[in-house]
Amino acid sequence: MLLQIHPENPGQRQITSVVKTLSRGGIVIYPTDTVYGMGCDIKHGKAIEKIARIKGVSPRNPSLSFIFSDISQISEYTRPIENPIFKLLKRNLPGPFTFILKANNLAPKLFKGQKKTIGIRIPDCTIIREIVRELGRPVLSTSIHDEDEILEYTTDPELIHEKYQKLADIVINGGFGKNEASTIVDCTGDELEILRQGLGMLEY
Repeated sequence: MLLQIHPENPGQRQITSVVKTLSRGGIVIYPTDTVYGMGCDIKHGKAIEKIARIKGVSPRNPSLSFIFSDISQISEYTRPIENPIFKLLKRNLPGPFTFILKANNLAPKLFKGQKKTIGIRIPDCTIIREIVRELGRPVLSTSIHDEDEILEYTTDPELIHEKYQKLADIVINGGFGKNEASTIVDCTGDELEILRQGLGMLEY
């Protein structure tokens, strides 16, 4: 299903429809402030496994991110965040970043593995943040961008729908996406490390 949602002023009915699909274990493709993403409700193990299979990664320790609606939601899934890191998050989010933080005990339970870190995303994108806000918990997320090639379907939601309509329950058309991924910042060591320089320019 290709669902049109206004990027700046998303309709409540469409948001609720997407949230119901996620709550039932469905998979949704949505815009972010970088490339389009594919995600599911973190409470649905079978949906997590399906996304891991699509990406070709282990569902026990997948390199997937959590999309949050705001910073206050993050502390439910991470170890206590030190003040300098918290200030860094406040300065740069919402924005095109994935911050790697130390996970609390909830993440291994979700993945049935030994996952000790999670990637945090709060995109500067009203559609996905409103979906997460109404869902009441993060959306597990992965980029559908191919790291080796810049493919047209990563930016055009109609082409994304053509490619993924048999894998995803809903593809949201929120306008053309970008073809550059988020900047990944590892906050788990003694010093910050930029693992991938993407669209976001970090403000320290």
